[in-house]
Amino acid sequence: MVTLLYNKRVCLDSLTLTFFYKLYYNLFISQNSKKFLFYQGDHMSTIKLYQRDVYLKECEAVILELQEDRVVLDRTIFFPTGGGQSCDLGFLGGQEVLDVSEKDGLIYHQVRSAASLKEGSRILCRIDWDRRFDNMQRHCGEHILSGICYREFGGINRGFHMGEDYMTIDISLEEDPSITEITWEMAKRAELFANQVIWSDAPVTVRRFQTRQEAEQLPLRKALAIDEEISIVCVGDIRNAADCVACCGTHPSSAGQVGLVKIYKIEHYKGMFRIYFEAGKRALLDYDKKHDRITELGIHFSAGTDDLLDKVLAQEQRAKAVKDELNTLRQSAVASRAEEIRAALRNGDESVVFRQYDDMKTGDLFNIGKALIQELNALLLILAPAEKTLLLFSGGDPDCGSLVKANVSSYGGKGGGNPTSARAVFSKQAALDEFIRFLCSQQS
Repeated sequence: MVTLLYNKRVCLDSLTLTFFYKLYYNLFISQNSKKFLFYQGDHMSTIKLYQRDVYLKECEAVILELQEDRVVLDRTIFFPTGGGQSCDLGFLGGQEVLDVSEKDGLIYHQVRSAASLKEGSRILCRIDWDRRFDNMQRHCGEHILSGICYREFGGINRGFHMGEDYMTIDISLEEDPSITEITWEMAKRAELFANQVIWSDAPVTVRRFQTRQEAEQLPLRKALAIDEEISIVCVGDIRNAADCVACCGTHPSSAGQVGLVKIYKIEHYKGMFRIYFEAGKRALLDYDKKHDRITELGIHFSAGTDDLLDKVLAQEQRAKAVKDELNTLRQSAVASRAEEIRAALRNGDESVVFRQYDDMKTGDLFNIGKALIQELNALLLILAPAEKTLLLFSGGDPDCGSLVKANVSSYGGKGGGNPTSARAVFSKQAALDEFIRFLCSQQS
């Protein structure tokens, strides 16, 4: 077994590293690569090239082990899922990488198929750079905003999520007893300060420590949760940092590359304040989408940005007035047609009274029949032809619900009801007509 001892106290420049790896390949590529073990402390570990150069898009590596469709390499540029950040995707040779995870220091690359891969062979690794840089922008934007919330409000980030449509941070107000809430005005101020950090193009540095004692010498905004192999991300000068916190994610080398931070909304969440926001290109694309929508609305309402809301509110008031007027007319029509049927009932002795209205919806027709139930001594049928719906009403004899339930399925319809009212709905007009004839024959 060949063992390469990784001395964590030695810092090698990129040229020296390149020479070391080439020498390693030339000397040992013909050996059984599965036997190469990389040690950090007392455990095996994949060499994480993304920690040394976050801008590295390609590298060559040796396949140490294949576990079905999971690939273990001697080194990798693929960041695994962790710290609230999604993993890198890309390709190992010609095989698409679908997921990347880490366990006990080893990084596992899940590919679509490992059938063409071979242990001990050298392979080209390529990451999806657009995805990587998107994650870098968003994660660094989160750092900056969380740092500002800590500085301005004494708020500690107790939860972080990078979603597809937005990011969230859960801010717990713990450090300053005089601040008990985050208002929208406070959030806008934090947003401005965060963007000022971006505009200053403050440097973003990552410092790595082997012990908690070393890392705690820095002005951390949040207590450490780990004791060894600690990465501290610092935005700005360490003497007055915009943020300084432990993090394993990938970040740009300067805040200016984040581009933009935009807060969407705030809500109360489990005693904390959840801030919805976005950063980087995604924040710009969101602005573009909303700007286009507002422009379209402005054209539709013949309004500019400043008076658009007034125009919309005025339109709503006009629509409400029309709706109220329409409702009055509908009630009048219902009352008028109910009275017409009432007069027919008084003057006739039919066992079935049938009415068809083409200009009213089923809901209005139901209100007509409902107003007459106490006066009915016959079966009242009201048809809504456009909806192929028949409404039945009576004083309880005959039982409308029983009539429908016992017979409607035989005519290809469906429905139900109670003794005084029921409805039957059909997909075909011919079946509806047949059902009406059946009901009339039953009551004659």
